[in-house]
Amino acid sequence: MRFPFFGRYGQEGGSDGVAGSEGWKVPSDSGRQHNGEMYAPTVNDTCIYSIYKQVPAGGVEVIVTSFTLLNPADRNMPFMPFDTQNLVRELSFTEVETPMLLNSTPEGAREYLVPTRVKQSSSDASPQPQFYALSQSPQQPKQLLVASGAVDRYFQLARCFRDEDGRKDRQPEFTQVDLEMAWVSWGKQIAEGQSTDTDPWRIGGHEVRDVVESIIRKIWKKVEDVELEDRFRVMTYNEAMAKYGSDKPDLRFALEIQDITSQLPESLRSALEARGEIIEALVVPAHPSHASFARAAEDVEYDKVVERLQLGPTASSTWLNQSQIVQDILDSTHSAFNLSELNASLGLAEGGTIWLARRPQRAEGGWTPLGRLRLALSETAQRNGDLVLDDEPKFLWVTEFPLFTRADEDKDFLAHGRWSSSHHPFTAPMWEDIEKMHAGQVEEVRGQHYDLVLNGVEIGGGSVRVHDAAMQEYIFANILQLDEKEKSSFNHLLHALRCGAPPHGGFAFGFDRLMAILCKTSSIRDVIAFPKTAAGTDLLFKSPSPSTFEVLSQYALRPLGH
Repeated sequence: MRFPFFGRYGQEGGSDGVAGSEGWKVPSDSGRQHNGEMYAPTVNDTCIYSIYKQVPAGGVEVIVTSFTLLNPADRNMPFMPFDTQNLVRELSFTEVETPMLLNSTPEGAREYLVPTRVKQSSSDASPQPQFYALSQSPQQPKQLLVASGAVDRYFQLARCFRDEDGRKDRQPEFTQVDLEMAWVSWGKQIAEGQSTDTDPWRIGGHEVRDVVESIIRKIWKKVEDVELEDRFRVMTYNEAMAKYGSDKPDLRFALEIQDITSQLPESLRSALEARGEIIEALVVPAHPSHASFARAAEDVEYDKVVERLQLGPTASSTWLNQSQIVQDILDSTHSAFNLSELNASLGLAEGGTIWLARRPQRAEGGWTPLGRLRLALSETAQRNGDLVLDDEPKFLWVTEFPLFTRADEDKDFLAHGRWSSSHHPFTAPMWEDIEKMHAGQVEEVRGQHYDLVLNGVEIGGGSVRVHDAAMQEYIFANILQLDEKEKSSFNHLLHALRCGAPPHGGFAFGFDRLMAILCKTSSIRDVIAFPKTAAGTDLLFKSPSPSTFEVLSQYALRPLGH
């Protein structure tokens, strides 16, 4: 049978055959019309049959006799979504679609509820509105897939929906490249006195790490023609917060925050210890090595909890005595402090600008006050034309996050004063901290959670999951203090864990963020065809919008006041 058909995808034309004859080097992804003869290979066509019987829809071969190039593609095409899918498939992952319409569960993010006309099972009950919840992520379905044994390595390009406040890197609906793997490790036991300098990845999930780094290296080679390092740098959450004041630090500029508590006079150290606090400093010395931040130090805006002190050409020995932060801690009768050693360690021999801030000894959340100031100094210096950050990709794994938190304002609506999961309630604790979790030392428990950061942007994250049903129930009931109704929404997952679920873990790339970075733009809205505004509205389709009383009544709903 001869017939014309249209094609787009495929390999670039070679040097043989119609598609690759001289003068017809056809780029991949070009629009083409092909004419040919459809042919069904038989067992007698040994070579063709043996090849195509292994290929989906390989029972039909088309012998191309001619084609028309309708629209040649640019040879420098950007990275395409199916490239990601192919990279993951090469690593033996199976693509599985999971439901978008799920039930509401207390996982952490605000959900979008979708009313439905589906009736309650009881015909005697008065009509009550029924709702689906749009998937925050495929977290529970993918864990169920892996726990069932049906799929050892799952992935999909998943649409996710979260009713969050708009930011330049957030949208109400977004896409993530979602992965889950069975049989991941739970971390290695470090013998007493053994160094971890060779590999600071002390949590489990190194199998996930290997997969993610492999995908990223291939993407950067394909799109940027850049060979990335064999291993990405690893930093604990505590180290990132101490040095950079952020859980997603930009390592392209060197300003580091310093904890000066141990160098303070004994009376001040004792007062801070009693309060459970430390004093941190961020310094821009009057030295040529910091010239790019000199003007920014004058112009930058900073939080009111941060104190700025300006020192003259010869470092003053009284600046700490003049600090309002110190005066708030000690009474005004304290004696003058000797600051010679502190000035030397801070690089203030020639003067400069110093910012001070107090914070709890245990870091919380994603930022410290000086961490926000550090980023503001960089942005101000760039606007002034004094600082140009290079494009070198500095990938960083941040690990060992606190497993539970009370410092996430986005989760206060759900927590009501209770502990929340820093990531989600299915993240496993580090094995070293399991005893602390059962002893009630909740704030000291670290999770097997890992984020991948690139130049100050989180491009993905994941964790090793709890695979033991008893531990998962303990977290639900004793740490998060979920009530019976809240716990019942996870019964299906607990049942799956009781059925011999393997140790498993996963990761999700923020696909929109990844594309924004590759396209050299700071906002994901620039790489989404129909983006929402920062307020979550769609100016083209005029959504969201109110509905009529007649429509709402079909869902057993009515407007307030009716």
